[in-house]
Amino acid sequence: MHIISRPDWAAARAVGECRPSSLAEQGFVHCSDPGTVHLPADAFYRGLSDLLLLVIDPTKVPAPVRWEPGDPPQPGGPWFPHVYGPIPIGAVVATHEFPPSDDGTFRLPAALAELRAT
Repeated sequence: MHIISRPDWAAARAVGECRPSSLAEQGFVHCSDPGTVHLPADAFYRGLSDLLLLVIDPTKVPAPVRWEPGDPPQPGGPWFPHVYGPIPIGAVVATHEFPPSDDGTFRLPAALAELRAT
């Protein structure tokens, strides 16, 4: 999953790929799994209300996808999928609204939480 703003998603669709600034700055696109997506959301997007979650099929991404520790790495801490290239729009298999809770923090959307439970 990748967190993206509505305007950035519109721009990505217009050019056919998702190429966030982290790709140029750090060399990869930050992603998360359903169990960890709230961590970067709370750390970097707290209170923002124009966000979407992109569900990505890694088999449709031609760039390498590597699972790596968070930054800064923590012993026993979560690992995150990093995509070392742009994400083609065709690799996005679903989009979900990702609004903050009343306190500004994020929770996995109900539709994704149901999938995670199965």
